[in-house]
Amino acid sequence: MKIGIIGAGNIGGNLTRRLTALGHEVSVANSRGPESLKALVEETGAKAVTAAEAAKGAQVVVVTVPLKNVPDLPAGLLDGAAEGVAVIDTGNYYPKERDGRIDAIEDGGLTESRWTEQHLGHRVVKVFNGTYAQDLLERPRPAGDPERLAVPVASDDEAAKRVVRALVDELGFDTVDAGGIDDSWRQQPATPVYGLRAGVEAVERALAEASPERPAAHRA
Repeated sequence: MKIGIIGAGNIGGNLTRRLTALGHEVSVANSRGPESLKALVEETGAKAVTAAEAAKGAQVVVVTVPLKNVPDLPAGLLDGAAEGVAVIDTGNYYPKERDGRIDAIEDGGLTESRWTEQHLGHRVVKVFNGTYAQDLLERPRPAGDPERLAVPVASDDEAAKRVVRALVDELGFDTVDAGGIDDSWRQQPATPVYGLRAGVEAVERALAEASPERPAAHRA
């Protein structure tokens, strides 16, 4: 598939490494410009582009930038993407450590990914937001392996969710359907599933045990 990745930090960089190794055509962008991605391009064979170009023709677009930077992404970011593009959101809201206060999340009751959707003007698939970046490189396992990790996947777009779940399977991880984006609070920071390294049954239990109340440490 043709995949655009916006953000080349720990998650974005390791997804670039894995997806190119699996034979996908990957374009990657960051906030500093294509020249800053020279080492990653040489390592992986991915194409360095601007954020405005990353989604062009892409069947999957990964948005993996700090939440506070989502409003700064180019307008019409997804206009040139392939029809039916699946948009992956790996983002998390860290009001104290990084993002500052976002009123619509704090006061409006929006899930983090719903807020991101509103800025992108497109439905998203929330996945890998609670995954350790190094696990993308070190913890893939074949289907059926007892040590295979599972990750929750939430979206209102069932077709896109199927595409993303198949891609996650190809990357070497199981998936658990975590419902729609209004349910995605169950996988936000400080929930039982966030950062959990476990299989399908444990991930399902953790999602069920989540509380909708945002802990004080994760409120502005």
